[in-house]
Amino acid sequence: MRRATVQAFRTARRASFHRKLGRGRYGPVSSSNLVQGLRSISSGREHGRLSPLASSSSMYFRNFSLALISTVVLSGAWYSYRDNPSILERGLHDRANASTSASSAQHSNSELTASNVFSTAPSSGPSKATADEAALATRRAVVVEPDQFYTGSIVGDEPLSKETDDAGRKLLEMLTPDQATQKLRRNEESYLVGRGRGVVRYDVVQIPSNDPIEDDHAEKIVEVPQTVAATEDGSASSDWMFWGVFDGHSGWTTSAKLRQVLISFVARELNATYKSALTNPASSVPSPESIDTAIKKGFLKLDHEIIHESVEKVMKANAKRVAAELLAPALSGSCALLSFYDSRSKLLRVACTGDSRAVLGRRGASGKWTATPLSVDQTGSNEEEAARLRREHPGEEYVVRNGRILGGLEPSRAFGDSFYKWTKETQERIKMSFFGRTPSQLLRTPPYVTAEPVITTTRIEPEKGDFVVMATDGLWEMLSNEEVVGLVGQWLEHQAQNGNANKNKSWIKSWFSAEKGLPIEKDDTDASKSGQRAPVRQRQWGVSPSQDDRFTVEDKNAATHLVRNALGGKDKDMVCALLTLPSPYSRRYRDDLTVEVIFFGEGDKSGNVVLNEEASASTFDTKSKL
Repeated sequence: MRRATVQAFRTARRASFHRKLGRGRYGPVSSSNLVQGLRSISSGREHGRLSPLASSSSMYFRNFSLALISTVVLSGAWYSYRDNPSILERGLHDRANASTSASSAQHSNSELTASNVFSTAPSSGPSKATADEAALATRRAVVVEPDQFYTGSIVGDEPLSKETDDAGRKLLEMLTPDQATQKLRRNEESYLVGRGRGVVRYDVVQIPSNDPIEDDHAEKIVEVPQTVAATEDGSASSDWMFWGVFDGHSGWTTSAKLRQVLISFVARELNATYKSALTNPASSVPSPESIDTAIKKGFLKLDHEIIHESVEKVMKANAKRVAAELLAPALSGSCALLSFYDSRSKLLRVACTGDSRAVLGRRGASGKWTATPLSVDQTGSNEEEAARLRREHPGEEYVVRNGRILGGLEPSRAFGDSFYKWTKETQERIKMSFFGRTPSQLLRTPPYVTAEPVITTTRIEPEKGDFVVMATDGLWEMLSNEEVVGLVGQWLEHQAQNGNANKNKSWIKSWFSAEKGLPIEKDDTDASKSGQRAPVRQRQWGVSPSQDDRFTVEDKNAATHLVRNALGGKDKDMVCALLTLPSPYSRRYRDDLTVEVIFFGEGDKSGNVVLNEEASASTFDTKSKL
């Protein structure tokens, strides 16, 4: 959903500028509640209308870390009744001993599985709950520490009332499955595109981890008259359709800026390029190279405005208020993933700056789906990106250090991130006159980070049921390309079997019969060799890629369906626990998540773009979008 103006100027900031570092209420537990059988997860890493579909965004959460411990770390109860504090003391003592044992077990247990992460061992000792108490355990709780959290049952019906315990641990009542579903669907949107030009629907959802969310997104359809772009079929116009996903870091201001203006910057350059081609007697259509150049020019012009023009305006105004407003998008940063679909040519161009990712799903001859990446993750860990940086900065040993630019920033391409683009002199001037920080000692020949995108071009085949998934890296660190495409395929089959008669679903076809596992053609290609990272969370949690039975279909919005399965799928305890964690603790286990699924096909030709209410949040304000 669109972020309100007042929200857009909230002052929450991240102190660290490093990419993906750990960052990120429920009332707490009174001593009259009994928290039993706590289970542990540990972490250790920081890290519609015809005219423009008005750019939209919604905010809230994003990345997480390390391994999940499958051993029980608490013997005894956390809290007992108010009249027996000694039991609490013994329970804490037992937990401390068990934590030590769990820490040792973590190093010896190399094959952890998602199914045993939440397994509960029986309590022991004098703090063991009675049968009557166990019968009252109707609620779940989460205890949060800096590097791990525990889940357990709450006995009694009193409200949680303690912010933290004496050791600084935050205690939260865990969301129920219904509450978790409400949270998953709070920001979902779905639109039915009745343009009859190859796109039938797109679904969007956002789940925050940071507060406020640092991700953003935008969508727009531009009707292009024949005087700008000639059409092969002689129709009066064609459509340019844009979808953008923006993954912010060190704050939300850069991604918000991209939501507001990036599509306009690119459309302006494309307009000039197409008009220029019409004056060419040899061809009325721009060359592929000139179209790519126009997109790149739009990206670079915007970044130049953010990084350099803002400094000129601030120095001229010489006012801290102006500096705070104009420099905010430069001081934070954002990756950008923009898809541009030309309904005339049926070509989809994906421009990628950073490590968000787009993947194409296409039905094969077998009826199963194939997954084709349409972008490459641009980080310091990408060998090609690291080699490019070393060529551009010869003799600088630490231009890429530990997979990060100058040892700090993970994406090698991004908007903003002025500390990797300004000269030392500029940074010192900004610091002395307004605010800022001391330049890195490794800064020699900036810029080290560029906003220039890498562009791929793909011909869409609507008759094959093509769809594209665009998402910030919070999704891809949990699911592989094949799993994402297979999950959408599974969702499509479920929709076809459960309401294909609905006119809004007439574009959905049942291409394959129900079968075990995801309907995906397996690809044994090493993802890392294609410049894409494998899902790091699967390695940390010990999840096997062959565990297709961990997935579920419960949502009518395809993007929400992907996020639910990324957070645990059928494992409701895991889904509820991960969604219960507040910022900043949540950042150790999951990132902000922004997902878009674009469906191609031949559908309604009413000419309208309408809200698909059954797959959109009930509280969504349609006036803000259409």
